[in-house]
Amino acid sequence: MLVVLAGPLESPIVVERRRIEIADPKIAGSKQPYHAAQGLSLKGAEALVSACAEASARLAAEAVREVIADAKQKGYEISTSCILTGSGRSIPALDKILASHPLLHTAEGELFRNAIARACLNHGLPVVAVKEKDLIARAAKDIGISGEVIDQHLHRMGKAIGPPWRQDEKHASLAAWIASSAGSN
Repeated sequence: MLVVLAGPLESPIVVERRRIEIADPKIAGSKQPYHAAQGLSLKGAEALVSACAEASARLAAEAVREVIADAKQKGYEISTSCILTGSGRSIPALDKILASHPLLHTAEGELFRNAIARACLNHGLPVVAVKEKDLIARAAKDIGISGEVIDQHLHRMGKAIGPPWRQDEKHASLAAWIASSAGSN
């Protein structure tokens, strides 16, 4: 989920929201490349994961380029970005990943987050990283308003743009808000 905010730091508005697809449907298994690689030889697994990572990087770059262009057309300049991260657990070698179901999910999350982060950096956008589990506390600290006020404003944002207003959209909006606070310092 990608969200672009504009307006004052205390009460931003959503000016763009979209789902971006960074798994290439032309590559079998690209939505869960490490899962798809499990039944392959190590060399085959490396090739599949590498192909999926390259395709995801290309698709992420296109998505970021498009949203920057669309925002510019609407009169907005995107200045920074934010990526929600997992636990921060380090990713071991591929053979270890393939032997552990939890690591498959961790590695896939990292693959996709890295593709988006690289795309943002390649377009000149600094990337703020926030652990998803720390999102509310980090937002309150960085933005300087209480979690209750943040929740109320997120509710108003959702009403203003209309449904759907799912959890991932709220989280992406809050991440964008944190990025805005980083850009204003």
